[in-house]
Amino acid sequence: MNLDVAQEVFARRVAAWLDEDVDAYLACWHDDMEITMPSGTVTGIDAYRRLVEGSFRWAAPVSFDVHHLAVDGPCVLADWTIRARRRADGVTVEWHGLSVCELRDGRITWWREHHLAPPAPVDPP
Repeated sequence: MNLDVAQEVFARRVAAWLDEDVDAYLACWHDDMEITMPSGTVTGIDAYRRLVEGSFRWAAPVSFDVHHLAVDGPCVLADWTIRARRRADGVTVEWHGLSVCELRDGRITWWREHHLAPPAPVDPP
């Protein structure tokens, strides 16, 4: 694993998310993946598909900025900020997070995500 590989996987993930391309987004993950977020853990690509599709129904992607990546063996540590516009009221919501994930064969096997602050509106309703 090296930084170039990590950057390529993250670039694919960011592009797919911004395009709301569920299939391309999920192609960045192994079928037996696991993701742990402040809201809980999701295991398996089918369960994650339901979560991703629901998130796209809730909000449209605005930006996904990866500020820093670091590689430690098969693991990638990241610092990022995401913005999405809620479909119900047009309010942009932002969250800044830190994550660690493991990559195998250019795809994510597991992911742990930590939010520095809960997702919050950046513009009033």
